[in-house]
Amino acid sequence: MMLMRTDPFREFDRFAQQVFGSARPAAMHMDAYRSGDDFIVHFDLPGIDPESIDLDVERNVLNVRAERRNPAPEGAELIVSERPSGSFSRQLFLGDTLDTERIEASYDAGVLTLRIPVTEKAKPRRIQIAGGSGPKQLKS
Repeated sequence: MMLMRTDPFREFDRFAQQVFGSARPAAMHMDAYRSGDDFIVHFDLPGIDPESIDLDVERNVLNVRAERRNPAPEGAELIVSERPSGSFSRQLFLGDTLDTERIEASYDAGVLTLRIPVTEKAKPRRIQIAGGSGPKQLKS
């Protein structure tokens, strides 16, 4: 259904970000599953202003970007900084069986939820078998 880009450098980036400050955009943790005729994806984005979230789909690639600003006011003395701030991004490759024209997005309690319907052509369907009175003649 859906392929996710793997990032072998994610752990290295987390370490580099802790030691040297911001390196690359931070990763978004997610869960994804199919429920009935929908594919559901949840992204953890605590403390994100929903206005900073940007979603777009191009050629079956879903791009999710968000930004968390440092809450400390300008000139404040920073004592502890463990919560990541800056840009967050994730790229998902959506299969052809998903309807990218009808994606729904909501943000609640720090979780961005996407509902992506399965296309009508990909849904299982029952095929009626016509009853008959013996073999049919084919006309040529």
